Amino acid sequence: MSVRDRLSQEGLAQAANDLRSAMGLLSRLPMPQGRAAPRGAEAAWAFPLVGVVIGAVGALAGGLALWLGLPAGAAAALALGAQAMATGAMHEDGLADTADGLWGGWDKPRRLEIMKDSSIGSYGVMALLVVGLARWSALAALLAAGAWPALLAAGALSRVPMVLMMVGMENARGGGLSKAVGVPSRRTAAVAATLGIGIALLLGGGAGMAMIALAGVFAFGVARVAQAKIGGQTGDILGASQQLAEVAALAAAAAVLA
Repeated sequence: MSVRDRLSQEGLAQAANDLRSAMGLLSRLPMPQGRAAPRGAEAAWAFPLVGVVIGAVGALAGGLALWLGLPAGAAAALALGAQAMATGAMHEDGLADTADGLWGGWDKPRRLEIMKDSSIGSYGVMALLVVGLARWSALAALLAAGAWPALLAAGALSRVPMVLMMVGMENARGGGLSKAVGVPSRRTAAVAATLGIGIALLLGGGAGMAMIALAGVFAFGVARVAQAKIGGQTGDILGASQQLAEVAALAAAAAVLA
């Protein structure tokens, strides 16, 4: 075996191990154990690929429901449920904690304390309700129009802001899941962004650019508010960025394709 072949095999093995690590972090889907040691934050380049898988879970559930004769609204509800089961609803939990903390606390320590609390308050309930209804509405329109690839595109694109915020923002808490994962390199973030944007353009069709633009605006808004209120990001902030970027991407796709 040549040196080039060996390096190529090692690179593929490392990429597969990174994907397993990313899947293990962002989903509850069973994954085989890899032989190589996990690389922590450097596996974040694969976050958009995890998003494709989660989007495919939703598209499969919704498509099956439509095939069985269920209306688009019921199919969209099943798609949302399937995605939540696949991720353990971790991003939804981050959204609720973020809403409670950023709007329920009067200073940084109190906001972080609220976000760490496992109970949910009125802001969190409203955030889940409003974002959930928006996602359901967009999904119903896309499934009815047969634009299921947009679900995969939104899943990939919505996980790019998580990586960019890990690189570009300080950890506000000094602990927690985001701190434990670590800080990806700029190269890792660039690969993640390239993957997410490329997948959105490929699978989003005529809505690709609109999905990228609107998801970027929503993610930037989350980052700005988090910086102003707690001075950085946490795992909850990252989860909220994914949820809001996804609903923005789905809404843009529904407006163009449905």
